[in-house]
Amino acid sequence: MKKQVFILAGQSNMSGRGGVKWYHGLYLWDDVVPDECAPSPSILRLSVDLNWEEARDPLHIDIESKSKTCGVGPSMSFANCLLKEIGCTSSNIGLVPCAVGGTAIKEWEKGSKLYNQMVQRAKAAAEIGDGGEIKAVLWYQGESDTDSDHASKVYEENLKKFIEDVRSDLGLPYLPFIQVALASGLEKNIEKCVQGNL
Repeated sequence: MKKQVFILAGQSNMSGRGGVKWYHGLYLWDDVVPDECAPSPSILRLSVDLNWEEARDPLHIDIESKSKTCGVGPSMSFANCLLKEIGCTSSNIGLVPCAVGGTAIKEWEKGSKLYNQMVQRAKAAAEIGDGGEIKAVLWYQGESDTDSDHASKVYEENLKKFIEDVRSDLGLPYLPFIQVALASGLEKNIEKCVQGNL
């Protein structure tokens, strides 16, 4: 059965920090999965070694470095809502984790390690197993760019270029990007990055 594939990219809020707490000098995940993030046999994730498996939080556990602790992110909730809309008999949902916490938009530009890995994983997701159709990129990024006046000023330009490059390299000129507005960062620069996301 072909999958409806969604690429998950950006920084820590996409990779999942829900339920991660500082405890005796370490960040630890509390292992709590909200009902809306419950696993389903119809929701799959592409593992780091490019195999489809049942998705469950933390989705990015093998994508981020071992020094970062992943928890609950927005992706399972999104997939469960989508599953209710489309029904689980028509197709599976394939989630492709690519997000890495603390990354700025420049670290996602074409030719970078993160960009190349994301494009490689997206292409693999469309081919592996019964294949799949890439439906959208879920993008949650920008807080790292609020730390600098220059980075926030050029954020919109960099984001537009990133989107153009991804669409071109995947051969999907109208690929939707679903973006999440920023919640925190350096106050004076948040608005510039938020505007870039609109």
